Parts: sequence; C-alpha cells; structure tokens
Amino acid sequence: MIEIEQKTIERAILVALNTKELSRDIVEEHLDELEELALTAGAETIIRVIQEKNNYDPAYYIGKGKAEEILQLVEMNEINLVIFDDDLSPVQVRNLSNLINKKIIDRSGLILDIFASRARTREARTQVELAQLQYMLPRLTRAWTHLSKQYGGIGTKGPGETQIETDRRIIRTRISHLKEKLEKIESQRETQTIGRKDFIKVSLVGYTNAGKSTLFNRLTDAGVFAEDKLFATLDSTTRTLEISKNHKMLISDTVGFIRKLPAHLVASFKSTLNEARDADIILHVVDFSHPYYEEHMQVVEDTLKDMNIQDKIVINVFNKVDAVTDKNKLDYVKNRFKNSIIISASRGINITGLKDKIISDIEDSFVEEKIDLKLSDSKIAARIHSLAEVISTKYDDEIHITYRTNKQNSEKIKKMIYGG
Repeated sequence: MIEIEQKTIERAILVALNTKELSRDIVEEHLDELEELALTAGAETIIRVIQEKNNYDPAYYIGKGKAEEILQLVEMNEINLVIFDDDLSPVQVRNLSNLINKKIIDRSGLILDIFASRARTREARTQVELAQLQYMLPRLTRAWTHLSKQYGGIGTKGPGETQIETDRRIIRTRISHLKEKLEKIESQRETQTIGRKDFIKVSLVGYTNAGKSTLFNRLTDAGVFAEDKLFATLDSTTRTLEISKNHKMLISDTVGFIRKLPAHLVASFKSTLNEARDADIILHVVDFSHPYYEEHMQVVEDTLKDMNIQDKIVINVFNKVDAVTDKNKLDYVKNRFKNSIIISASRGINITGLKDKIISDIEDSFVEEKIDLKLSDSKIAARIHSLAEVISTKYDDEIHITYRTNKQNSEKIKKMIYGG
C-alpha cells in the first residue's frame, strides 16, 4: 500500500440522512462519531448537514436539491472534502462528484482510509489492502477519478490511489493473491495456537476507543500503543497473564468495532478476530462514560453474532467509571447487566476485582479432565473433540484423552461414556 504524506488539514463537510427511523439526537451522535473519524484521518469539520427525508435518493442519496445546497456551501467555505455517514452507491458517487467536483467519500471509505494509515504489521496491511480492493472493485468507474494523485490526502491511501486506472481483471487477480496470502497467515496462526492448548484464553473486545488497549497494558504491562482516538491499534496482541500461582492464562487485545463497520473489513480481519473466536472468556470492554454506551454494546454483540462467536463466557467490563458521576447510572448497570464489573483502566480502579471475577468465572465454568476409552470408541473420541478443547491424546491399548471444557459439556461427555 502507498500512503500519501498529508501536509495540510483538509476542510470537510459531514452529511447525514435522517429517514425518521432514528431520533434527531441519535443522528447527531452518529455525526459526532463521523467527525471524530474525520479528525482521526486528518480532516477538520467545517459544516455538518442533516437532510430530513423519508427515503434516500437513488441518484444523489440526499436529493439533487440538497446536493446543490452543499455545492454552494463547498464554494463559500473552501471545502475540499465531503463525507457521507452512510455508504454510497457508485451511481451516487458519480452524480455527486460531477455536481460538486470535490472528493466524495462515504463512511466505509473513511474507515478504510484510517485503517490504511494505522496498519503496521504485514498481516494488518494485507488485510486492509484486501478490504480496500473489494470495496473499490464495484466503484472502478470514471466517476472515481477524484481519487487520483492530484488530490492526495484522505480517501487516497493504499491501492485506491495507485489502482484507479487498472482494469477489473488485474484487481481481481490481486484480490485472489491477497486471499491466498491471508490463508497462509491464518494457517501459521493455527500452528502457533497448538502450543497454547494448556492455557485458558481470554480475549478483549469492545467498541473502538472503549479502553481495551489501556486495560490490556494495565493487566500485562505490555506497553501496547494506546491513544484517545478511534482505531488506535489494529493488530491483535497476545500476552501471558498470571493472576495467581494457579491461574495462568493468555490474554489477547483485538481491533475495535464500530457501527456500520464495512463488511469487507470484517471479512478481511477474520484471522485477527479469530482470537475472540478461540477464547474461553471474552471481556467486553465498554466506555461507561459514553452517553450511548448501550448502543455501542449492541453493535459489538451483533458483530460477534455475525462472526458466529457465541456461547462464550462474557464479562461486561464497564470502563472509565472515573468519568461517571451519576450514581443512578452505576445502580442501573449493576442491576441490568448481571455478569459485569465496573472499573477504570487508566486509574487502576477495581482491577483486582476484575482479576477475581475472571478467576471466579474460570473455576465456576471450566473443568480439566482425563478419560480412557477403548480403541473402538472412535466416535466418542470425535464427539469429545467437538464438545471440548482436547489438550492431549495418547494411544496404546486404549485412547487416553485430556480435555478442558465447560461444566455443561463435561456432563454431556460423562453421559455419553457412562450413561445415565
């Protein structure tokens, strides 16, 4: 990927469409987040526009009349970037670009641009490039010449700037190559995890900027980069966490989620997000101080569900309690979310309580057992592999299996073997 060095702050207009499905306050909050994304990418928001309309316009998204109003605002305020809070179709981008004659990008394009600038490892850069190309492929029309080198800046990092005149065949070939590359990386990850079977695995997930990396550093002294910006880190990091002599585990930090996260990006980051899929316990870190923290929680839960990450032990970790002054809010969370704990990662508040909670959930939920089977019991052995994490299998006159699983599956295995 090629990144264009950004020398000047770009001036942006943010545009949202309110179809009355959401309240005005929520639409404003979505624009607040888009403004923060723009700032992360290096743009200053000059004007925010909300169009009240029953349905989106297939040609201009916000309607031609509103688009012409934005053209006037662009000319009057020396705007060089128009950012839409929803994804635009290629037709809408073409029409808006022809009318306004400035860079037009949507939310997905903006997020991909941020990821391109934040990707550091070979894996992350490969994942981002794949997502960018898949996003770009249906948009490879003359309408996207606004991504040419003459502009630079936001929306032009990575292959978007270098591949715009390349035909679809070459793009598809590159996509195929990147997919193969990621499959190899995922295979290497699987090989690395073989040596981790003796450990309970914990994974941090959460909305972007909820404080996952700060908590990760607090628990492990890992020194992972943490910043008060969206998507400060993209790469998963795994460290050993020894809470006590009898409780040593592996803990992983993962990329943050966000509403309207591009589907291509989720698919491309599959190998990174497998850290959450392979976890025994998920710590769902929540920015408790955010006014819409419950909506953020729902976004994370929906994303995990889309990735088929279910039936896990989840501890809701309500972070940034030091920024919460409303006692009723504290009481509400304690009553509303049962398997939860309230902390401040940055201040170190109740970190011991969180560690105790992790130990408690492990002891209440997991057992490690050994069984001996007849060599003819291969079907039972296969079933154990589907219900438990098999730590070791040895063969002589019998099959000796050591496995770890939750107590519910342990009972299923015992009934399978001993009946009852």
